[in-house]
Amino acid sequence: MTRAPSEHRIGPIGRLGTACARHPWLTIAVWAAVVVAAAATALAGIGGQNLFDRLSGSVPSVHGESSEGADRLASGASTKSVTLLVHGVDPSDPELVSRTTALARQLAALPHTTVADPLAVPGGIHNPAVAPLVAKDGDGILVTATVTGVNGHSASQATLDRAQHDMDAAATDLRAAHSHATVEVGSTQLLTDSLQSISENDLRRGETVALPIALLVMLIVFGGFIAAGLPLIGAGASIVTSLGILLAFTYVTDIANTVINVVTAVGLGLSIDYGLLVVSRFREEYRAAVARGQDAVGQGTSREHDRAVRLAAIGTALDRAGRTVLFSGTTFAIASLGLLVFEPAFVRAVGIAAIAVTVVAMLSATTLIPAIFALTGQKLLKPGALTRLPLVGRWITRFGDVAPDEGFFSRLTRRVQRHPALVTLGCVLILLLLGSPVLTLNLANTSIDAVPRASSQYTFETTLVDEFPDAAPARVQLVATTRADLTTWSSSVARLDHVDSVQTPQQSGDAWSARVEVNPRDGVSVVREIRGDAPAFRHWVTGIDAGTVDLADSLARGAPWAVLIVALGTIALLFLMTGSLVVPLKALVASALSLGASLGLLVWGFQDGAFAGILGFDADHVYGVDVIVLVLALAFGFGLAMDYEMFILSRIKERVDAGTDGRESIALGLQRSGRIITSAALIIIVVFAGFATGDLLIIKQLGVALAFAVLIDATIVRCLLVPAFMTWQERIMWWAPRWMKRLHAKIGIAEG
Repeated sequence: MTRAPSEHRIGPIGRLGTACARHPWLTIAVWAAVVVAAAATALAGIGGQNLFDRLSGSVPSVHGESSEGADRLASGASTKSVTLLVHGVDPSDPELVSRTTALARQLAALPHTTVADPLAVPGGIHNPAVAPLVAKDGDGILVTATVTGVNGHSASQATLDRAQHDMDAAATDLRAAHSHATVEVGSTQLLTDSLQSISENDLRRGETVALPIALLVMLIVFGGFIAAGLPLIGAGASIVTSLGILLAFTYVTDIANTVINVVTAVGLGLSIDYGLLVVSRFREEYRAAVARGQDAVGQGTSREHDRAVRLAAIGTALDRAGRTVLFSGTTFAIASLGLLVFEPAFVRAVGIAAIAVTVVAMLSATTLIPAIFALTGQKLLKPGALTRLPLVGRWITRFGDVAPDEGFFSRLTRRVQRHPALVTLGCVLILLLLGSPVLTLNLANTSIDAVPRASSQYTFETTLVDEFPDAAPARVQLVATTRADLTTWSSSVARLDHVDSVQTPQQSGDAWSARVEVNPRDGVSVVREIRGDAPAFRHWVTGIDAGTVDLADSLARGAPWAVLIVALGTIALLFLMTGSLVVPLKALVASALSLGASLGLLVWGFQDGAFAGILGFDADHVYGVDVIVLVLALAFGFGLAMDYEMFILSRIKERVDAGTDGRESIALGLQRSGRIITSAALIIIVVFAGFATGDLLIIKQLGVALAFAVLIDATIVRCLLVPAFMTWQERIMWWAPRWMKRLHAKIGIAEG
């Protein structure tokens, strides 16, 4: 039996929403001022530099053995280089010889510049000293200009720009003379600029794809443009404000360009989610007021009475849905807080930015949207023109936010409750099966490995790796202080499995180095094997894969602390909400299974290449899952999973507190929250899928991982596993030790 509802006492969040609704124009004006100021500073910038100008193109990295070895080879000198690549032309071609000879003279005349031209040395391309500058098929060359810094200063950008200008001119002439050949100019700066441009394009593309589909989903949910537009208004205000905050962060820490894409996608999804929840709850409370005869819609009562009832509905809606938003946002912020314990600046920057965008999303949902409620009121209840369209009207009736106590989700839950143990075990087995590809996980740094096809440097980078492998950055490289030590070490390494060969030692600075030739997919394991049998003399293992190992090890050192912070924070928050110890532990296990399944699909799709065709990436240059994506997917995936856990638990807890039977509370809670969870999940999936259509592989992988995490969590976990397990273990579900129950009675957070 259910107790009759008593007078609802409004809590602080409800009072905040009511206060904003009492002064709607003031609230909207404050938000407008904040948004305009944030947009102006983010886009126009401060001192001539806008947000995108201040973003760095650096790749995720940490200080470790790999960077120490690279520094030893560089001998402390600051150098920058630019390279002309020609492939498909015989090196003896007169036009090539003439043009590169003239180019080498021009470059050599630049200050502090060293030129490497294989055609200018004695013996030409047959001289072993210039072998890395000659294509492996003998049908091309590289000409490199290296600019060295002076007196500890960085290499002159003006000199580097001049060298690039001269090479561009030479490349234009050579393309005209050899239209069939590959002629490209490449440098680190050109690659960084290209990735910056792609990042901005991906951001625009993601929003262009996601927003219209999100609006369509909300039109089906709410049946009218006004209600559907409110979450998007809140999302727009949140995103723009967050960009202004990110500009401020760039003066405190290094923010990479891809951070903007990650945070925008997450912020957009959260803002729409929270707005959807609040709008839906307000419509429910306002509709209930009309049904009780407390409103005067169409009955000629005073405007003041209508306003009072509207404010009461806003207060109740914000007290209940706003409380859920607060819990959900806090949980997501806790998950993001876990990122701050990691060493890489990139990860910490994402964590800081994610916390900021989460706070702004919560504020817009609990202040801006209630203010708009006060101005729109009755219009939010009236059916839109779409409901009068025969087919569309039926869809809106079936999938809209008007959820009766009996419907699809309550019927589904009752079917699940017939065999709760069987359904629980079945769901667990399915999730474990989906997650099984994780057992073959390879870690990679896609920021280095996978240059997008859309990049102007794609042809240069891929041709360099494929045709000039000895000039490309080494995947694994041995470094020692003497040639004798390195020779001995090289002989030992050459006998390891998955090592194709070890090249002849070369001197660089005050150290000696030797490249280790490996399959890129085996590089990380080879590095670990080499380091596991370290020689007694001073040595370093460096290269791309060594850097990936250092990055992964750094993240592994921070992982226990991150897990501890997130787990304890989540347990504490859910305990304060429910008074149960079992519910938080159940939530952690269910989320872990969901995340494992999504990561399994990520490995299958990217590492095994299953998604290469549909997502348009080069599977041959993707050697595994990006190590940064792994961390962010776990953190954000957990935060999003907890969002839906909060949505469901808040509804179930309402019924439990009202005295409803346990099984019935679960069924009714799922019925009341199911449509909103499904709609919110669909929007989140659309947002992340939209960003996954971009060109940056790190964003593709993260978008796909989070889209799958939400899809799996909103279907298998929340609609099947959670109600099945809560029913199966109904007797202990709300259990906690007596001392914790007493603690909850004192500090627990309840409605009002």
